[in-house]
Amino acid sequence: MKNNKAQNSFLKGVLISTLIICFTVLIAGGFWIFKSQAPIPLKVVDSQGDVLTTKEQITGGQAVFQKYGLMDYATVLGYGSYLGPDYTAESLKIMVDAMHDQHAQAEYGKPYAELTQDQQTSIFDQVKQEMKQNRYAKQSHTLTLTDGQVEGLAEIRAYYGKIFTQGDGLGVPANLIKDADASEDSAAYIAAGDMKQQIADFFFWTSWVSGTERPGDTITYTNNWPYFEDAGNTMSYSALLWSGVSVTLLLLVLGIVLFVYNRYKLHMHEAYTPDRFPIFNLDKQPVTRSQVKTGKFFLVVVLLFLIQAAFGGLLAHYYSEPNNFYGMNFIANLFPFNIAKSYHLQLAILWIATAWLGMGIYVAPLVGGKEPKRQGLLVDILFWALVVLTAGSSIGEWLGAKGYLKKSWFWLGHQGWEYLELGRFWQILLVVGMSIWLYIVYRAIRTALKKETDKGGLTHLLFYSSIAVPFFYIFAFFFNPSSSFTYSDYWRWWIIHLWVEGIFEVFAVVVIGFLMVRMNLVTRQSTVRALLFQFTLLMGGGILGIGHHYYYNGSSEIWIALGAVFSAFEVIPLTLLIMEAYDQYKVMKDGGTSFPYASSFRFLVSTAVWNLLGAGVLGFLINLPAVSYFEHGSTLTTAHAHGSMMGVYGMFAVAVLLYSLRNIVKSDQWNDQLLRLSCWGLNIGLTGMIVITLLPVGFMQLKRAFDFGFWSARDFSFYQDGTVNLLLWIRMIPDTIFIVLGILPLVYVVARSMFHLRKPNVNEEENFQ
Repeated sequence: MKNNKAQNSFLKGVLISTLIICFTVLIAGGFWIFKSQAPIPLKVVDSQGDVLTTKEQITGGQAVFQKYGLMDYATVLGYGSYLGPDYTAESLKIMVDAMHDQHAQAEYGKPYAELTQDQQTSIFDQVKQEMKQNRYAKQSHTLTLTDGQVEGLAEIRAYYGKIFTQGDGLGVPANLIKDADASEDSAAYIAAGDMKQQIADFFFWTSWVSGTERPGDTITYTNNWPYFEDAGNTMSYSALLWSGVSVTLLLLVLGIVLFVYNRYKLHMHEAYTPDRFPIFNLDKQPVTRSQVKTGKFFLVVVLLFLIQAAFGGLLAHYYSEPNNFYGMNFIANLFPFNIAKSYHLQLAILWIATAWLGMGIYVAPLVGGKEPKRQGLLVDILFWALVVLTAGSSIGEWLGAKGYLKKSWFWLGHQGWEYLELGRFWQILLVVGMSIWLYIVYRAIRTALKKETDKGGLTHLLFYSSIAVPFFYIFAFFFNPSSSFTYSDYWRWWIIHLWVEGIFEVFAVVVIGFLMVRMNLVTRQSTVRALLFQFTLLMGGGILGIGHHYYYNGSSEIWIALGAVFSAFEVIPLTLLIMEAYDQYKVMKDGGTSFPYASSFRFLVSTAVWNLLGAGVLGFLINLPAVSYFEHGSTLTTAHAHGSMMGVYGMFAVAVLLYSLRNIVKSDQWNDQLLRLSCWGLNIGLTGMIVITLLPVGFMQLKRAFDFGFWSARDFSFYQDGTVNLLLWIRMIPDTIFIVLGILPLVYVVARSMFHLRKPNVNEEENFQ
């Protein structure tokens, strides 16, 4: 016993030290990003000193980009959605081509295309040197452009002025950006004036950032991304070096961790025989009013899941027919790509989070042992707050991206960041809702917290992870449209990576451990020991693993080293979770037909498998700097996103939904056969999306980028290639399986269960443990 306590104390110390060190490095790195980010000049001038554009124009252009939700259609610096072009790569090509022609006319009096090979080579080398030279004067905050760059800026303005006036034939309709809005938006981060020129100037700035070397360095502000030899952008040595180092260290550390894991039995596996299997009689188990009320949360979850998947199918179709849906043009007009993508992402986050919140409400009385007074009322308040949030934010995003909200676009409309589309008001409402949820959980478990003398015990771990859910979302308020892209992107990934991929991962592991203890399948002591060990690995790799998102957004080169190494380490805890999943699979099989949680455990096993394959393997592939340099902002990222978001968080959300629902539905009304079909349908459909379409298209896109430059890989002509287009069309098969065989049976089971909920048999303040 003393040995176990000493081991737990040691593991707690290691975990706390890991958290302190990693967050210290991350915050210090954020400060360094802020100090070393690419400058936005107060003014940009030509060689005669005439002002061409200003900081107000450039930052206003970034706000225009956000206001119309263009990050959910195309990308800047490789971040965003992939139907449209990468505006940075496209602008860089326009700039270089214009500089070629300007030099050709100045030196030979004819266009670049008409020059001899030797003449072209001479100008080609001149332009690369000219692009790389940094002419930004730090003292005066002035950027001076060469005559070639002045011509390039003019060409960029002309090109995007035409695109945002006539449309691009894909996802940008004609007259999307209306000049008349400029004066009305001038107080809302957007400068008064021509908004089409402002957004063009913003794109120009990103091309300058990506093509100009840092002062005193030999790489650009974006570490030479995007790949484009005409601009002199090729992969840096550090990207190659740290790719090799990360693989080497992964193998070394994985071996050490597996040895420690098995040597000190830091897992939840225990000697288990079928005769120890608990007997479940769910109809006689206690159930409270607040627990029964979670049923409506789960109904909303599956309905949002269905709608979100439908938008996913629509998005997949747009890659083949951007402005048409089987002849129904009104659908493309009503839900253009950027709005459909916004809904596809936001609804995914909302339905997954709602499932986890509902599960937390269900579990809380089990932990605390009683139902607090007026708990059911608080649950109803939270439910309707989430309904208002979902409906209000969805309407606001549509109105904002369509340009109808004028000055209110940032607060009530589309905030403009991928995964953070919610307007600022809706974000505040989301935090309020999560805070109400935390209060609901706390008041139900506070008695158990007082009784648990070990501040690192299972109940406390559940409470700590619950606190982290609303707390880590607060970082979404650390930036606004006037913040630089690099600075904003630093905090944005705190939400996407740390909140979604980190905090929810920790919360998930705690919940799985608690459920195993609750069902008397493992001891509380072994579970706490395993959780402390897994938290150290999850957070040790995950916190600094966020660095792989900072390779090419204008951050310093050090993030290539940090991101590469610690992103590789993220694979280790995912490998261990698949080993835990085998124990869960044994539980399900040993329980036989009498085991009531078989459906939930099938989805838990699915979660672990996708944790390894979707998050681990596919994540490791694209996070290697040498691969990321060429694929950053391409379909391989989409393959990883689907495998991790749906495969891990989606499958786990369904698992906890079914566990909670199974306990509040009458046993004779439960349909496990349909849920088995749902599990297979979701897994087969998701696998098909990735294997049939996303991976092969992603690898072909990677080769296109390697052969011709990244701008070419993101040109729409790539998707029109015969083989690529065929693979895009074939995707309708796994999409159909996913929806028809995966989601619809789940919706039916949950909807039918609402008519067969058990009646509460435990009163408020009544003990039932």
